[in-house]
Amino acid sequence: MSLSSTGLTRLHDTLRRHVEDGACPGLVSVIHRRGETHVDVIGDVRRDTIFRISSMTKPITAALAMVLVEQGRLRLDEPVDELLPELADRRVLTSIDAPIDDTVPANRAITLRDLLTFRLGWGGIYAPPGTYPVQVAAAELQLGLGDGPPQPAGPPEPDEWMRRFGTLPLLSQPGERWMYHVGAEILGVLLARATGKTLGEAMREHLFEPLGMIDTGFHVPAENLGRLTVSYSDGQVFDAVDGQWSKPPAFEAGGGGLVSTADDYLAFATMLLGDGKHGRERILSRPSVRLMTTDQLTPEQHANDGFWPGFFGEHRGWGFGVQVVTKRDQLWATPGRYGWDGGLGTSWHNDPAEELTAVLMTQRAAFPLSSPLYLDFWNGVYAALDE
Repeated sequence: MSLSSTGLTRLHDTLRRHVEDGACPGLVSVIHRRGETHVDVIGDVRRDTIFRISSMTKPITAALAMVLVEQGRLRLDEPVDELLPELADRRVLTSIDAPIDDTVPANRAITLRDLLTFRLGWGGIYAPPGTYPVQVAAAELQLGLGDGPPQPAGPPEPDEWMRRFGTLPLLSQPGERWMYHVGAEILGVLLARATGKTLGEAMREHLFEPLGMIDTGFHVPAENLGRLTVSYSDGQVFDAVDGQWSKPPAFEAGGGGLVSTADDYLAFATMLLGDGKHGRERILSRPSVRLMTTDQLTPEQHANDGFWPGFFGEHRGWGFGVQVVTKRDQLWATPGRYGWDGGLGTSWHNDPAEELTAVLMTQRAAFPLSSPLYLDFWNGVYAALDE
């Protein structure tokens, strides 16, 4: 046995208490190790319940980018200007609090690698609304630039989204700082243009169909709405079953727009854990997976990550669309472990050293490292591992 039955029972009891105490109406968890898969369904959900996975979209978007790199449609270190002319000839703010027109020329063009590593020069600004002039300008454009939860009904279609974004200066020089989220949104537009399809169509062709991910997409078809959860945030309904994910969005958001199930995401996750293979089919090459899951940040970027202060430090880094653990600071933080979480209540990580994949799906928004449910889940997963 690769999983301890006693440990799994303890984990179930812990998760059940969170549901009974009102942390969330229900949850689905999946633990996969060395060919053994354990699924736990608790509360008002089913195994095939569909969840809004928000930022767990980012690893999927990054994986699609690497598929296109392997096909020769994109190159990591070439400028993206040809497909994204809106990003050509960028200007950069002299400081975050400068007037919107107080800029200098960008030192170089933005590349695909910049988008994948979130070092293009733009990201979420985590300060009170209106703190900086550039925040005010960005808010007026209604692009959803990482300053709140996903809002599929808000942003315009991709070409108009890029046109509006192109009117903003960068916040830092390309390659200089890690800043969250926006790189994945722009990456989604790039991938759609590179394939001549919508982002959802490209994901379906290259990832979802080969992996059997039948319930993953940017909206839930009418016939499946009975399996979509209500989403909660701060004790209130954030999105109802017939809400924003019940119809196709104008902008398919590569940073946070997907819905999925625990089994669908497990298929994606185990493909990465298997160095790009799903059964006998190869989805990604081993070098692509290794590159995606290797920390790309410099020591200076670790110290000044442009996210929440101290979030990375020396303990965590960033690859392509995934966080990478660089030094143990928790029971579950094995160096080399990678994955990411969704702010609307989901979590996934792979641990190659332990041959482990685990997925947690809930429908209540929470910041992972301050969520007792999240911490108890991951502590319990590692406590359940047999040698």
